[in-house]
Amino acid sequence: MRLKDRVALVTGGAAGIGKATAVRYAEEGAQVIICDVNEELGQAAAAEIGADFYKVNVADRQDVQNWIDAVVEKYGRIDILVNNAGILRDGTLVKVKDGQLVKQMAEEAFDLVISVNLKGVFNCTQAVAPVMINQGSGVVLNATSIVGLDGNFGQTNYVATKSGVIGMTKVWARELGRYGIRVNAVAPGFTATEMVKQMPDKILDGMKGRTPLGRLGEPRDIANAYLFLASDEASFISGETLRVDGGIVVGT
Repeated sequence: MRLKDRVALVTGGAAGIGKATAVRYAEEGAQVIICDVNEELGQAAAAEIGADFYKVNVADRQDVQNWIDAVVEKYGRIDILVNNAGILRDGTLVKVKDGQLVKQMAEEAFDLVISVNLKGVFNCTQAVAPVMINQGSGVVLNATSIVGLDGNFGQTNYVATKSGVIGMTKVWARELGRYGIRVNAVAPGFTATEMVKQMPDKILDGMKGRTPLGRLGEPRDIANAYLFLASDEASFISGETLRVDGGIVVGT
């Protein structure tokens, strides 16, 4: 019961790594509150876990503030924030054929991923920070990715957000440490979420082949890292990015 009686928020908690983290936290005694834009999946996950659910768009600052205010009104505190919510809109910067530009990443695709994956993390942390400061304690955990460290073909927008999250993690560890707040990031590798499992076998085999441990990560593998970093066992760890990736280094 490493998180007994702690109030833990998980964004994007309706499925995948977010749901696995919410499950793991509940198993260790936390009162879990998840948010997601998918109300149907979110309600189902919350019922399964024994958690509270709120429909929240993390890219909307006021929506986030309303959520945080509601949680504080109900529980009086927030001990853990996991900034897990994120989306993909992959595409190359440009595509050229026979010397002619034939396609490029749409501005809308860039802006949308930035708004959720980067600004969403900013919005949630900024809303939660005053609560944790008043408590004199708290843990903020941010979802980055190995591609935020190594880059990846066809992911300009996604990589920009995940690299940005690493930078914000380091800044907030410095700014909030004086108040007893720790801030860290987790960088998953290829992980067998519902979305990834739907990919063709050829792609999945390629992911496994590029991972030295020879398998995809399970959402629970990543959740265990979030559990460790949220617990008192990590009480002197802040400003770090923990790779949970089976040893992979992303190539070109």
